[in-house]
Amino acid sequence: MNKFNLSHSPSQLLILSNGHGEDAIAIRIVQQIQQQSKVEISALPIVGEGRLYQELNVPLIGEVRVLPSGGFLYMDGKQLLRDVNGGLLQLTLSQIKAIRSWTRLPGGGKKMILAVGDLVPLLFAWLSGADYAFVGTAKTEYYVRDEAGVLPRKSHRAWWENFSGSIYHPWERWLMSRPRCKAVFPRDTLTKEILQKWSIPTLDLGNPMMDNLEPVQVVPRFYGLDSEQQETARPLVITLIPGSRPPEAYENWTLILMAVGSLLVNFRGRSLMFLGAIAPSLDCNTIQQILESQGWIPNHADHVNSLEPNALTYKQKGASLTISQNAFNDCLHQADLAIAMAGTATEQFVGLGKPAVAIVGQGPQFNPLFAEAQSRHLGISVILIDKPNQAAIAVESLLKDPDRLQLIAENGVRRMGKPGAAKRIALSVLNCIS
Repeated sequence: MNKFNLSHSPSQLLILSNGHGEDAIAIRIVQQIQQQSKVEISALPIVGEGRLYQELNVPLIGEVRVLPSGGFLYMDGKQLLRDVNGGLLQLTLSQIKAIRSWTRLPGGGKKMILAVGDLVPLLFAWLSGADYAFVGTAKTEYYVRDEAGVLPRKSHRAWWENFSGSIYHPWERWLMSRPRCKAVFPRDTLTKEILQKWSIPTLDLGNPMMDNLEPVQVVPRFYGLDSEQQETARPLVITLIPGSRPPEAYENWTLILMAVGSLLVNFRGRSLMFLGAIAPSLDCNTIQQILESQGWIPNHADHVNSLEPNALTYKQKGASLTISQNAFNDCLHQADLAIAMAGTATEQFVGLGKPAVAIVGQGPQFNPLFAEAQSRHLGISVILIDKPNQAAIAVESLLKDPDRLQLIAENGVRRMGKPGAAKRIALSVLNCIS
């Protein structure tokens, strides 16, 4: 293992991120940096309170606040107006002032900023006057193209997203090509290849979203000569992912259970097992009430399929449904496919090489605009449906096409990358700051 001995005064690194998902990615990189060196790390979460940093005892340098939009400004102009009324401009000026003050703090060590997210932390990093690096989590060229070329789309939004030949606009590329920008870490190889056309210091080190997803329970499947018969005889395992933000997630959960209902009707001849990947931020009692309102009966005697000791199991029409708030990784790994209405969690599931059926919701996050963009980003790995009762047909079509499933497996890994990106990025950042 490489250990960085930063002699004399310790170097200082400031993390800028703008959202819970971005905070989570930044934290993975921070943990790897802490294992490799004695760099002094501070953070400024531009959106939200930065609880993940606080849990890791990373000090915050400026004002933090939860705004009405929850960080989804780009979805709706009304959300922007609400945030402005909620103090967005004052907060922004305060945060920029805090960042510039940090760069002037006394100390002989080198100072550097790691911006994680989109244009906002990247711009703040440039305004600081310090050297910086950028982890681009919000954009990927897959939104506008794949390996074969630009995706056929007719909307004005499509022109705007790619008018300059990249999903990253000229002003974003300008910020990434400044001499003080020491490294740019895009989400995938395709994005790296496009950005390199503008002499941007791009490194293809993977996507930290795919780190720390190892399962706790390993469920091996060993087949004999009659492997095809054994495969069809085992339960079909489907993970249900409603997202993490209430109250939207409860509405998503209702839609997902309606989709499950269509599967119970169409797959009567096969054993079905559903795993509810319920975020800790959601109220489990509400999840249970919605579940029971749709005909699911508590099955207290069944502990065989539980993901954890406290997991709750339900039954209906010969199928089982287990809900858990502490076994997310196992919910991903044990499933054959997912019915998902989430952002990061869907991407992580697809990154394991598995298909996800997504139902168009009403937002504020998982609305038609977001769902359509996600389906472009993840390509054939996501089957986007308009209504819950279309889920059964979508799943049936998938299971009858093994060649398509193989392409989906390859596509997910290609678009989301392999584990270990956080450590690779951490080592690169330390090379920049040492």
